[in-house]
Amino acid sequence: MEAGVFLALNDTTPPEIIAQTAEAIEERGFQAIWVPEHVVLFDDYEPNYPYSPDGRIGAFGKGMMEPFTALTYLAAHTKTVRLGTSICLITQRNPVYTAKQVADLDFLSNGRVNFGIGLGWLKEEFEALNVPWEQRGKRANEHIAVMKALWQEEVSSFEGELYQLPNCVMYPKPVQTPHPPIFVGGEGDAALRRVADLAQGWMGAGVNPDELVERIATLHGMLRERGRAPDDVKIYTLPNRRPDWDRCRRLEDAGVEQVLHMVPMREIGETKTALDDFARIAFG
Repeated sequence: MEAGVFLALNDTTPPEIIAQTAEAIEERGFQAIWVPEHVVLFDDYEPNYPYSPDGRIGAFGKGMMEPFTALTYLAAHTKTVRLGTSICLITQRNPVYTAKQVADLDFLSNGRVNFGIGLGWLKEEFEALNVPWEQRGKRANEHIAVMKALWQEEVSSFEGELYQLPNCVMYPKPVQTPHPPIFVGGEGDAALRRVADLAQGWMGAGVNPDELVERIATLHGMLRERGRAPDDVKIYTLPNRRPDWDRCRRLEDAGVEQVLHMVPMREIGETKTALDDFARIAFG
């Protein structure tokens, strides 16, 4: 099984700790580094976070770094480890500018980007960004289409219900062809349909091994309906608890190809110890 490291980067993780952590991750053979996205957080908000019992987001303090800025810094301190968003809130973003950031990061990292995407759950954040909350699913699908056009076509355009892109040119293109792999986050049927229709990977979070078996079977059925093979799509997961050897083996048996784990970053010695522990569990 592959293993990825999820980093919650904020004002408590100074640049030198981030650089040392990235180098330690690569030295231990982890396959990927993943970072999340929220532009702003709130003391008072509707508790709809889907991955905690009380519906409130924790572990991120008062905020987090912008993912593509953070990943560019991580790219400069690594050579081989893949660099991913888990996840990028594409419905809150301009798709043209996001396509540009993804392509430039892929170019600068020599083709190491995993583009994890999601619709977003924090309505107050949409309001702060002056972005409509409604029709997030349709907006996500159109934004993906816009980005693919910009990555793949010499002269790009798109005509949708919610977004229109006139003829334009964007360079550099991503190193990976036809584009960096897209991983869709979310555990419901709508998210799985988006994977089957548009993506190369599924990023499930907070799902136990027994539930994963059912979700993966559902996804594989959707892929077959669309003429795609099950192995067209990679299955990654971020458990909402510390993985142990038994859980990693159960996840692997369920069909998971990469498990993610968040490590502490208060002090580099503690971080390296946590990475060593996770490597022993994940790699056997």
